[in-house]
Amino acid sequence: MSDIGFKFIYWDRLGEDAAWLALTIALYFAARRFQQATGGNPLANTVLLAALPIMALLYFAGIPFSHYRDGGWPLLWLLGPATVALAVPLYLNFSRVRAAWLPMCVSLVVGSAVAVLSAVLLGEALGASVETVRSLAPKTVTTPIAMGIASEIGGIPELTAAFVIFTGIVGAVSASAIFNAAGIRDPRARGFATGVSAGGIGTARAFQESFLAGTFSGVGMTLNGIVTAILLPLLWMLFAH
Repeated sequence: MSDIGFKFIYWDRLGEDAAWLALTIALYFAARRFQQATGGNPLANTVLLAALPIMALLYFAGIPFSHYRDGGWPLLWLLGPATVALAVPLYLNFSRVRAAWLPMCVSLVVGSAVAVLSAVLLGEALGASVETVRSLAPKTVTTPIAMGIASEIGGIPELTAAFVIFTGIVGAVSASAIFNAAGIRDPRARGFATGVSAGGIGTARAFQESFLAGTFSGVGMTLNGIVTAILLPLLWMLFAH
């Protein structure tokens, strides 16, 4: 291939990546404005509203997902710094978080165990492949950590990312209604449960409820990620068949 041909392909692909990135950002802000227009209705989830047009475009135009994934890598990379930034609200509310350490520890153990076991049992009951079950197991952990866990236990990281996003959307949309129906009003409990079960997308929703709920959701998401990343690969090696 000539240098001219190589440069043409390079710049053509670079332009395609930039177009996908710009489209994603534009759709997100449009979805954000729509959510604000609905008064913050949880059903108007920004991730869901922004993702649906992209999924429809990829499907009906026959565009490989890899093209979109390559263009969106800057946003995926930013998930790491965004997760680390949750240390700021933790610092501001550290005394309240420390005072609730015992119920958080109990909730973390139960929540993490139920999340993994329910995913594995459901996958096996539906006849999913071994790779799919392994990809499904860390579905409640934030995306960067979940993809790493999937790689460790023999899952498919890209599939895990899809499961994490789907779980987060479902949690963000339904969490408030479930808590209200159960009579759970404490923002600490609502936030922590949301973070453990719905990851980053759920945490974003919790911050819309209140700063305190968002803080505890961030703590739940972080602790769940750490515990699952350490224990799930070890347990999988011991008990996987």
